[in-house]
Amino acid sequence: MEAKTIVVLEGDETGQELLEEALRVLAPDVTGRELRFDRFDLSLASRRATRNEIVHAAAAAIRKAGLGLKAATVTPEGADDVGSPNRILREEIDGRVIVRTGRRIPGVIPLGGVHAPISVVRMAVGDAYGAKEWREGSGDDEEAFRTERIERRICHSVAEFSFRLAEQTGAKVFGGPKYTVSPVYEGMLKEEMDRAASRHPEVGYEPQLIDATFALLLATSGEPLVIPALNRDGDILSDLVLPLFGSIAGSESLLVAFGEDYVPTVVLAEAAHGTAPLLQGKNVANPMAMILAEASLLPYAGEEGQAAGRAIREACLEAVADGVRTADLGGSAGTSEFTDEVIRRTRTKLEVWSTL
Repeated sequence: MEAKTIVVLEGDETGQELLEEALRVLAPDVTGRELRFDRFDLSLASRRATRNEIVHAAAAAIRKAGLGLKAATVTPEGADDVGSPNRILREEIDGRVIVRTGRRIPGVIPLGGVHAPISVVRMAVGDAYGAKEWREGSGDDEEAFRTERIERRICHSVAEFSFRLAEQTGAKVFGGPKYTVSPVYEGMLKEEMDRAASRHPEVGYEPQLIDATFALLLATSGEPLVIPALNRDGDILSDLVLPLFGSIAGSESLLVAFGEDYVPTVVLAEAAHGTAPLLQGKNVANPMAMILAEASLLPYAGEEGQAAGRAIREACLEAVADGVRTADLGGSAGTSEFTDEVIRRTRTKLEVWSTL
């Protein structure tokens, strides 16, 4: 069997260190699979030196391979600097959906009643981000304007992916945009949610206005949820949902592009955290989110990848449940020590499963 290629996007500071830890878990003697890594240096220094040409090259490679794993990167301030590589990647791989999943970590007390995973499925492009803005007049009469735009194909992608994800995970599709106040603009997403609901009648569906969604999340009964959202709504929702679980260490982020049949054709995975410069070089940062990111990527690499992804995910959470925790989760394990434990457990799981 030909080795699958994963395009690896190197990053900055602790983000790069955690990427290297995660890649150790994908070694052939751990997963039983040969994977090829096509690496691109997306560190700030490299992006500045190439004026972002390295990002464009990486995007082309991801489009070809279909799979990408990205470390956290620094976004510099200043309009004349190289900016965020994420914007370029989203546009050039035609990413339509960003999925961020929060889940409970053993031993970490969640806020409110959250117990089961909550996934926020948001638009990757359009809406408030990239809107045309301008001002007219002066003094107290000055007015600011903004022209926002969403596309039906993006709304269709968000809705369809949400229902398929809910179907796979036994979740309910919950929430939605402010479609009563904005029936033309935000109502487009609600229309596609309703259509997806008719295509997936077996999936629970509870549409709510976005403000009600925020309020009801704080009183959730603990069932698994998938929440479709506009771009900015989803950005804000993610910042609320992930910390509800007491830590974002168990959260990953996926950028997804689709074919004509709305089956994912490109998936780029990363951790939901930043570069944590104060932890660099100290071997204390938690690699779990980065490891979970690669675990979420593997099912898109074929049937064998599904088993490896499941084993890695279970190994992470079981290690924490058994007390192997980094300092942020109240433990004393170092970065490499935690990764070693995940490797040991993953290898054992896959060996046992192969005999069944």
